[in-house]
Amino acid sequence: MKKSVLTVLMLAAALGVQAQGNNSGLGDERDNYESLAERVLNLEKKNDKFNVYFNYTAAAQASDESDSWRSRIAAKELRFEITGRLTDRISYRFRHRLNRSNAAMKADNFAKATDMMFVSYKLNDKVELTGGKVCQMWGGFEYDENPMYIYQYSDFGEYMDIFFGGAHVSYKPVPTQEFVLQVTHTDNGSMEDYYGCQPVAVDMEKSKTKLLEESHNPFTYIFNWNGNFANNLIQTRWAAGIQTQARGEYSKVVMLGQQLTLPRLQCYFDYMERWDDVDRYGFASKELDCKTLTYSVNTIHPLYYGDTESLGFYFNDFHLRSMVAKARWTITPKWKLMLKGMYEVADVRSVDALKNYRTALGYFGSLEYYPVRSQDFRIYLAYLGRHYDYSRRCGLADRSTNRIELGMMYRIKCF
Repeated sequence: MKKSVLTVLMLAAALGVQAQGNNSGLGDERDNYESLAERVLNLEKKNDKFNVYFNYTAAAQASDESDSWRSRIAAKELRFEITGRLTDRISYRFRHRLNRSNAAMKADNFAKATDMMFVSYKLNDKVELTGGKVCQMWGGFEYDENPMYIYQYSDFGEYMDIFFGGAHVSYKPVPTQEFVLQVTHTDNGSMEDYYGCQPVAVDMEKSKTKLLEESHNPFTYIFNWNGNFANNLIQTRWAAGIQTQARGEYSKVVMLGQQLTLPRLQCYFDYMERWDDVDRYGFASKELDCKTLTYSVNTIHPLYYGDTESLGFYFNDFHLRSMVAKARWTITPKWKLMLKGMYEVADVRSVDALKNYRTALGYFGSLEYYPVRSQDFRIYLAYLGRHYDYSRRCGLADRSTNRIELGMMYRIKCF
């Protein structure tokens, strides 16, 4: 009787929570971990139709962000996930962040907290269709990894917004090669949600400004190739695409990832580059105070005579290049060492003084301990350092950040 009641409560809890999704990287290298249903209720799982997970990461942190150390204890990741394959043809995935807003967004009517909610249908052994709220199918292995395992993203990955309503078709001419064509929204909400009221694109070199207008067709188009060679020894995740930022303004992105998998060592190298007609994420615009610079050259007055305080200012022709390398070495079955390095260059190409204005270096390392082999659970000690080197012409001073973490990651397999 107790087992029946507990089973019903688990299923009700799972089905009663809204969900969101993420990247295609689901879990660790293996997924044969023992579930709570097996361990507590002694239920034998006989199929792959219903899988329930909690992805949880928490840590005690000591951070040096501005020449002063601060400490805190915080949940870094808390996501609820349901996946399954109902038939040979139909599968689904549902993932939701439990520490984000559940308010529905204007464009796709999904909450920002919901990463993914999609259904896939296999037409045959080679073609599969997927639709719903999906993760954009960009390339790279940092991008594809489950977020709970990421200690710190590159700036390239950190700034990206990637979960949108959309659809894609995947084609596998052979089991080891996959090609994907995908169309998604570029934004979840309105243009004002992303750029603020009355956004302005600024060309400092030509002393020109342009009021940005909302696109009638704000979509992202991606072509993706996932390759597998020599029986999983070498894998690739390459993608290229174009995004509509505003009417007549676009962003072009290329992400190329390659991974080497040996019995005790896994390492990958990602090369990523983006060319934005408008600095959509405010990467350089906020750091370099585009608004103040715009007023200093007096370019706004011919354009707008109202309340200029309500305007949002963004550089045009922004460029970011990023390289990420990561290695993970299994010292013993219970101990693993992770090392990660990043090199990134930011560039406002329309302003001569801001070309290659910032170079960022990241250097991370962690020692991970797995106390229970039947669970995807690890305790870790990590150091995360970054150094930002600015050009003299941009006027900003170099800076460094440091962070030490003692925490745990637990992908709890409920059923």
